[in-house]
Amino acid sequence: MAVSKRLIVGLGNPGTEYSKTRHNVGFEVIDLLSEKLKIKFKTKGEAVIGWGSWKGWPLGLLKPLTYMNRSGLAVEKIVRSNKLGAKDIIVVLDDINLPVGKTRIRAGGGHGGHNGLEDIIDWLDDDSFPRLRIGIGSDFERGGQSNYVLSPFEDDERQAIDEAVSKAADAVLFFVSGGIETVMNQFNR
Repeated sequence: MAVSKRLIVGLGNPGTEYSKTRHNVGFEVIDLLSEKLKIKFKTKGEAVIGWGSWKGWPLGLLKPLTYMNRSGLAVEKIVRSNKLGAKDIIVVLDDINLPVGKTRIRAGGGHGGHNGLEDIIDWLDDDSFPRLRIGIGSDFERGGQSNYVLSPFEDDERQAIDEAVSKAADAVLFFVSGGIETVMNQFNR
């Protein structure tokens, strides 16, 4: 039986001005995996992507260059060109509805108000792909969400985020070799 490819998509915004911001924790997970697996990136269309493997499973690491709210175009092109199904993809993203550093993995579902996830669902016309959310908290005044998600973490939050990014990277590798049910049982405790 042939082993299918897996695609790990980290959401964020391109550019150094967004590095280490709350909205870019998905990119942080992809960067950690790239370092851990020694996968190099190339620019392909609207994304940077690198291909490698984990325990015999071929996998791609993808960071859209289209900015958060337009992530779907970059994802759709790679998914279609590699003939991937929804179950072969996992999207890593930030979540203001979770406390800072908390992670949650789901097999599918709605976008929960996240514009990047909503755009991917729209472009793929499918919401049944797994997603891993990393909590960034919601300590902002009414109307201040945009500034909040584009701000860096406070010093006292950084350790929790670094631990969450590391946990998310481990969870993604678990997904690659074991599938979504296995990773949910292991990491959603």
